[in-house]
Amino acid sequence: MNALRLLIVDDDPRMRESCSLVLDGLRIQMPWLPDEYALKVLFAGSAEEAKGIIETGSVDLLLLDQRLPGMQGTDLLAYIVEKELDLQTVMITGNASLDTAVNATRNGASEILAKPFTPEELRLSVTKAARFLILQRIAAKLDEERKKTRFEFISVLSHELKSPLAAVTGYLDMLRNRTLGDDMAAYDACVERSLLRLEGMRRLIIDMLDLTRIESGVKVRAIAEHTLADIAADMIDGVRAQAAKRGITLTQDLPDVAVKVDRMELEIVLNNLLTNAIKYNKEGGTVALTGQRIGHALKLQCRDTGIGMTPEETEKLFKEFTRIRNENTKNILGNGLGLSIVKKIVALYDGEVSVESRYGEGSVFTVILPGIVT
Repeated sequence: MNALRLLIVDDDPRMRESCSLVLDGLRIQMPWLPDEYALKVLFAGSAEEAKGIIETGSVDLLLLDQRLPGMQGTDLLAYIVEKELDLQTVMITGNASLDTAVNATRNGASEILAKPFTPEELRLSVTKAARFLILQRIAAKLDEERKKTRFEFISVLSHELKSPLAAVTGYLDMLRNRTLGDDMAAYDACVERSLLRLEGMRRLIIDMLDLTRIESGVKVRAIAEHTLADIAADMIDGVRAQAAKRGITLTQDLPDVAVKVDRMELEIVLNNLLTNAIKYNKEGGTVALTGQRIGHALKLQCRDTGIGMTPEETEKLFKEFTRIRNENTKNILGNGLGLSIVKKIVALYDGEVSVESRYGEGSVFTVILPGIVT
């Protein structure tokens, strides 16, 4: 159980004791969080004493009397605001005038509690302040994680773009400086490699746009009825030339069904599965796209006879910018976004995507989309 430290600041020992009896061990629970918080009570008889305790960083909440010997409660509040300390304050006062309330609130008090108050009023005010503090800290943590994720994302993206740009620049410099002589045919390989690198960058940009549209919710989904075989045939035709270059045979065995989907989303899923199966296959291998109707659900499988993966490698799949790096893949270009996009699209249909693989033998990717078969 999490603990929140409450500092009661009052020059009346009886008030400190009575408040402690009501609050010590009080359980705070957020309606939508499983975590529970218990209050641990600390004491101070003056604002000066409280300031010393606060400066140690051992306080989350303040129950603060306004009228104190020496430094007043609002003075301590002003100090807390000036130092931007991460705590919430419930101000208690026997002179609950409008001016006092405005002054206390302006100086950072989240609650004003007028004396005399009941135990229930005390518990309610402290609970409200505690919940506000918890929400503030959760929001701050999420914001920090967002900044960290954004920095990591931009760093990886910059790396993915920097490498092909450097390669293309190098090949163009060779052409400009006639490094290989004046026979232009000698530069054909440089041109081919440049085009290949540029295609990788184009693919990265497309994948980035797909990923952004999915995550931002900007893309308006066009759910309509389509024939599964038609979508699959278009996707297979699109990769047939790529497969033919390496002597890879493409086969399909799909049920004659209509599916209610966003056509572009299903095309992205099938295209990523097929291109990966070809890219990581062996020369002269096979890729088989099969489907099975299970009630109103559709089970799709893409099976290849490729290089396969170890169990440790399969655990890393479906994360952004994740690529399997080993001796077999070091010369295979990719940006590591394709499968993460597949997973996000499948999630839009409350579906599942998984992989089974044997190193050196091949892989089977399985996608289950519930409720799309009409």
